[in-house]
Amino acid sequence: MGAVRDPEATRARIFDAAVAEFARHGIAGARIDRIAAEAKANKQLIYAYFGNKAELFTHVLEKKMLDLAAAVPVLPDAMDAWIDRLLDYHAAHPELLRLLFWEGLEYGTRELPDEAERQDHYARKVATLRDGQERGIISDAIPARDLLFLLVAMANWAAVVPQMKRILVGGEDTDADRLRASIKEAARRLVAT
Repeated sequence: MGAVRDPEATRARIFDAAVAEFARHGIAGARIDRIAAEAKANKQLIYAYFGNKAELFTHVLEKKMLDLAAAVPVLPDAMDAWIDRLLDYHAAHPELLRLLFWEGLEYGTRELPDEAERQDHYARKVATLRDGQERGIISDAIPARDLLFLLVAMANWAAVVPQMKRILVGGEDTDADRLRASIKEAARRLVAT
């Protein structure tokens, strides 16, 4: 009796292998044959399920960003908790920031393949912050879109450049705790009314 085919399990294996491959090597350096080998799938299935390499990358990044949005919604009423959850999420899922960094290297300021969807994704987060500003629970001194960018940058930068974090902040657990407290204090000051 032959092996039972499970298309969803195969898609999941391909997706997981693609996440690892793109996080490790970026868009240009990733290889479909390595993804296929890791996923125990043939290359034709990858193309059939996800399209070409650039389309696969776009799909991978979109799904990882949706996972983050679902796991860590913006909380204007609880900014400390949001920053903590964002820091914890990226510590547990470092591949997302790596994927975004590779995307930045590949595309720079050029339009992304899923630009409209990405704008919608961020517009919802900005609207949440703007709502907090309109309700007077966070400062409107900085426009909501800039505020989101600044808060995310503060929370994410140490994970993007761990070597810089180690050199400037230190590499001990106490240093990481101190940095987290500093990020949260800076966030509190940015949003304070």
